[in-house]
Amino acid sequence: MRRLLSTILFILFVMVCITACRDDDDIIPSTSTQVIYPDADPGEIMGFFLLNEGNMGSNKATLDYFDYETGVYTKNIFAERNPGVVKELGDVGNDIQIYGNKLYAVINCSHFVEVMDINTAKHIDVVSIPNCRYIVFKDKYAYVSSYAGPVEINPNARLGYVAKVDTASLKVVSECVVGYQPDEMVIAGNKLYVANSGGYRVPNYDKTVSVIDLNTFEEIKKINVAINLHRLELDRYGNIWVSSRGDYYNIPSKTYVINSLTDEVTDEFDLPCSNMTRSGDSIYVYSTEWSYISNKNTISYAIINTETKKIVDRNFIKDGTKENITIPYGVAVNPESKEIFVTDAKNYVTPGRLHCYAPNGILKWSVTTGDIPAHIVFTNKKLQSIN
Repeated sequence: MRRLLSTILFILFVMVCITACRDDDDIIPSTSTQVIYPDADPGEIMGFFLLNEGNMGSNKATLDYFDYETGVYTKNIFAERNPGVVKELGDVGNDIQIYGNKLYAVINCSHFVEVMDINTAKHIDVVSIPNCRYIVFKDKYAYVSSYAGPVEINPNARLGYVAKVDTASLKVVSECVVGYQPDEMVIAGNKLYVANSGGYRVPNYDKTVSVIDLNTFEEIKKINVAINLHRLELDRYGNIWVSSRGDYYNIPSKTYVINSLTDEVTDEFDLPCSNMTRSGDSIYVYSTEWSYISNKNTISYAIINTETKKIVDRNFIKDGTKENITIPYGVAVNPESKEIFVTDAKNYVTPGRLHCYAPNGILKWSVTTGDIPAHIVFTNKKLQSIN
């Protein structure tokens, strides 16, 4: 009987090992496309990583990389560089950032932050945080916003929190409760600002920005702004630009400004905003404002001057190619070349597109990405070959 039990346990162990390891045939290889001519001297920015969200529930978040030196765009680099990671990147890639020598990808519905080596994109560790959303850094800590509860619409959804992660040990060392369903964050001085959406509690959205004192890691106030907040962007003058998505019915999406010295709302713009990124004194904004009344998106692009607080351009795509973009889903600006990048999610379930525009808004090149291309981070380190 004891021998039979030992045999059964051995068989189970072998089966677990077999299922836990992926055969090379199961790994979808990366694919590369030459999109521009090689540049032997690309400058300080060597390339960028693009995180594709993948449709929720499909476990199809993927990572792409563009190399300025070779002019080559490579899709799906994570799988073949990490054959031992069974589920690859996981379900819904929600943010990607670089800090030190590590690349951090926030994987929302898989409830962890994937930590990679910036030089190789190889797996280092994961930090388990439920329903994690966005990540920012200061000193030796990472701060990750978390919806805290399960991924579901629930009028009784709990308050979210911000997790404080030691970037050396990659352990959560503290948590600070904030508002409902917290999203993007920025750090101004010793204060962390968190946009609370309340998206799970529709139609009772949150309308506050939480302010956390990083010395004590406690919430010290909430700033009333508008309903269903999402994006935050800090400018060079200490102002925090805030996006409100509205209610998708009669309350429109707008953009607001908070003065981080006084923690008061100083400006309101009738400018819809789905996403924004800052380069110098310019904030690039796009909007795919959905209406349940018309059952369609209204798409727009704009540039705001942060010094004058004026909308200076109502369309930063100048060559008519915006008509080829179905659903703009991500925006980034190369801090050195000032090239503008806009991603297109298409129909959300098939490969998207990435469009690169010159600073004057003229299309330079386009390439096919993974599903729902969303988040770009530039790197001054060249990704090493695995060959």
